[in-house]
Amino acid sequence: MKRISTDLPISAGRRSTLGALGAASIAMLTPMSRALAQGGKWPDKPINYVVPFPPGGLTDVAARQVAKSVTSAEGWNIVVENKPGGSANIGAAYVARAAADGYTWLAITMSHAANATLFKGKAGYDLMTDLVPLAGLASSSMMIVVNAKSDIKTLDDLTRAAKAKPGSLSAGSSGNGTPPHLTLALYQQLTDTKLLHVPYKGGAPSLTDLIGGQLDVIFSNYPESLAYVKSGQLRALAVTTKQRSSDLPDVPTVAEAGLPGLIVENFTGVMAPADTPPELVARIGQAIEKQMSQPEMQKTLSQLGFTAQPRGPAEFKKYLAGEVSRWAKTIQQANIQVG
Repeated sequence: MKRISTDLPISAGRRSTLGALGAASIAMLTPMSRALAQGGKWPDKPINYVVPFPPGGLTDVAARQVAKSVTSAEGWNIVVENKPGGSANIGAAYVARAAADGYTWLAITMSHAANATLFKGKAGYDLMTDLVPLAGLASSSMMIVVNAKSDIKTLDDLTRAAKAKPGSLSAGSSGNGTPPHLTLALYQQLTDTKLLHVPYKGGAPSLTDLIGGQLDVIFSNYPESLAYVKSGQLRALAVTTKQRSSDLPDVPTVAEAGLPGLIVENFTGVMAPADTPPELVARIGQAIEKQMSQPEMQKTLSQLGFTAQPRGPAEFKKYLAGEVSRWAKTIQQANIQVG
């Protein structure tokens, strides 16, 4: 028996209508999405990876390692550009205003999560609405350190001394609103203590004064104080990560020292302008996350004092929102002011 087709022929008029609808759909896309939908190649020019900190810092060095690895694996031309200033807000605002075509990336850190509260309405951009997460990269610990000759030998000793003489112990940091200052503020809230905060313009001068006996304690960026602890000039009371450091296996974590709420990750990640097409966000995120999972990359980051923490766009967005909320509470309770 001959089968009777139920498929209706496509008339010339209907074909024309479908073609027009397809063209209209493409026209509604962003220029980049339209180019991709029409088979365009991406990337066809260099990618600008903006680091909002000076050259040579930890975030800069990590970004350059990521750029090198992704360039090698994907064949993309990624150029790192430093745009420091404004507590890392200048570079972030620059990226937020850039074309949403996947060609401009931003290196962000815990500082940006804090800046969402510290500079609310004054930063020139909104972290969660003007930018979109591409990938989480890694994090480094904070380390609580004292002079090697200090009578304070444990985190409990520090807390007892701080409670015995409120406001008398001096605690240095790399500046108001920086990760070391925020960690100090969180410690005081968790222990109901009061230390005398002494802000410096960077971590190095505060460490110099701690070694010289002008300070009692520093809540320091782990990579900055590691060499001094290894050389015996400073004593580490605890690290703020969930696991002990392989470089300092005898130093307890804050959880082991009785303060699990003091776990702090000075993270770094990558973001792009908010309207970057979802297909590009997914593609870039996947490429970065893949490289962050490579043993060689993880070894390199470990040597810099980082622990690799690969996160895709969705996971990093959720993590970032949690960090913004967490530090907002600490900043508001401590009434931290900047600028």
